[in-house]
Amino acid sequence: MSTIVLNLPARKRLSGPGRSQSYLALSPSFLVLLVFFAMPMGMMIGMSFVDAETLAPTLANYERFFTDGLSLAGFCRTAIMSLLVAICVTVLGYPVAHFLARSKTRWRAVVFALALAPELAGVVLRTYGWLIILEDRGFINDALLYLGIIASPLPLSKNLFAVVVGLTHVVLPFGILSLTTSIQGIDANLEKAAQMLGASRTSVIRHILLPLSVPGIVSSLLISFTMAASAYATPALLGGAGFKVLATMIYEQVLFYINWPFASVMAIALLLMMLGISFLGVKYESRRRGQRDAVKGATS
Repeated sequence: MSTIVLNLPARKRLSGPGRSQSYLALSPSFLVLLVFFAMPMGMMIGMSFVDAETLAPTLANYERFFTDGLSLAGFCRTAIMSLLVAICVTVLGYPVAHFLARSKTRWRAVVFALALAPELAGVVLRTYGWLIILEDRGFINDALLYLGIIASPLPLSKNLFAVVVGLTHVVLPFGILSLTTSIQGIDANLEKAAQMLGASRTSVIRHILLPLSVPGIVSSLLISFTMAASAYATPALLGGAGFKVLATMIYEQVLFYINWPFASVMAIALLLMMLGISFLGVKYESRRRGQRDAVKGATS
């Protein structure tokens, strides 16, 4: 047996003018991030340690956030709402994404257009549409009352249910696009081969399609969670005055109570929640990728 040895040239590291040109090419993006992201974030963090009246350094804003039941309730309500929206978007968007990724018929263009059609209207317009449908004298309750199915209107608006429905409608196109991209990267021959070997359609989805599309599922969950957590218009309109999330509470602190330091604390809490969820998602995906690479190395 003969062995072939390939002598590949070592990768050259940039030095001197080449490295300087690389840094120069990145400088516009770095400058934009510095001016429009890093500096405002630094100002917001610094403002959170200032008293609203005396402007003296203090930790009272953070103490108030962790001891005030209303603030903690808004934080938990935001997390639950965002998690429910992320799950609904991923579950509802997966079948549509699979159809868009695998279909070659003319209906693909129609479904794709219908999936993206909500983005052609503004968030406020779509939210008002759901308000007309879900309110006490809305379309659903009027229809059920007319048919005699219910005796009094169902509480479909001004609560968590209405906000989750509205945000799912708003975020669903982004989840569909993320899942479609992931499923398109899976070789369709794997599904055909499994079906030729006797696997049912359910087994193919469970053992082949879902495990291989985990990156898209994680991406859809992260995008949906972060977009729902930072949404303001839909919770304010569909949730009503009694449904407080961090976004609506920040709005009230800035415009009604003129308490920017405490609003900064809430904004930091919202940012940390989204960063924490994103970190967990990326960590989970990298761990799965490492396990998959280890299995490939052991079998090769």
